[in-house]
Amino acid sequence: MKCWHVDAFAERLFEGNPAAVCVLDGWLPDALMQSVAAENNLSETAFAVREGGRWCLRWFTPGGEIDLCGHATLGTAFVLANFVTPGETRFAFDTLSGELVCEKRGDTYELDFPAYDMRGVPVTPEMERAIGAPVRAAWMGRDLVCELESEEAVREAEVDQALAAALDGLLLHITAAGADYDCVSRSYAPKLGVAEDPVCGSGHCHIAPLWAAKLGKRTLRARQASKRGGTLLCTVAGGRVKLAGGAVLYSEAELAL
Repeated sequence: MKCWHVDAFAERLFEGNPAAVCVLDGWLPDALMQSVAAENNLSETAFAVREGGRWCLRWFTPGGEIDLCGHATLGTAFVLANFVTPGETRFAFDTLSGELVCEKRGDTYELDFPAYDMRGVPVTPEMERAIGAPVRAAWMGRDLVCELESEEAVREAEVDQALAAALDGLLLHITAAGADYDCVSRSYAPKLGVAEDPVCGSGHCHIAPLWAAKLGKRTLRARQASKRGGTLLCTVAGGRVKLAGGAVLYSEAELAL
C-alpha cells in the first residue's frame, strides 16, 4: 500500500502541516487504519477509496477518527492530481461532513468547506489558565475559539495541554488580529493526541467567519503562527469557507501491511 507524506498549506518543505495520504483499493478495518495513523503520528492520516467513480475520504488522528480535516484533504487532492489521476483538477470527496470539493489552480489547491455556526460563550478562568493569557472573547462551534489581546500573545502562548483537554470543544484555537495578516492563530487538539496542529484547515472554518464579520471582509489572509507556520487564503460566503494554499511532497513509501 502506497503512503505519501505531504506538507500542506506550504510553499516549501518543512512548512505547513504534514499529512499522510493512503490511496486504497478498498477499505481496511477501522482498527488497522487507526493503527496506521498512530504509527504515522501526524495530525492526520487520510484514507481515500474510489467507489462508483467518486472518491470517499476519511481522516484519522493518532487519537481517533475526525469529521473534518482541511490540510489532509488538500494533501489528498495533491497526491491524486500528481500521482494517481494526473490531468484531473477537480476532486469531490464523500466524507463525514458531506461532499467536499478541492480544485487545483496552478500550484494552489482550493478547498470548499462548510463554515461552522459560532455562538459567543462566556470567558472563564479555566480558559485563561489553560492558555496562560487573558482572553478577550470566546466562541463555540465544533471547537472552542478564544481571542487574545494581541498577535504577540498568540505567538508566545504556552498552552497547558491537560487544562486545554478539560475545556469544552473538540479543539482549542487561539487567535488575534495580525500586523502582516488579517488574523493569526494557533490550534491545539490534546483530546485527539495532537499537542499543537501546525496548520488547521477545519479550525479556519471557525476562525475565518469570525474575522470576516469583525473586519467586514470576505477574503482574508490568515497565518497559522505555529513553529512550522503556514498561510491560508480564506474566502467566506454563503455559509461556506474556501481555503487555498500550496503543497509539497516530502516522501513516498510502501507500507508493509
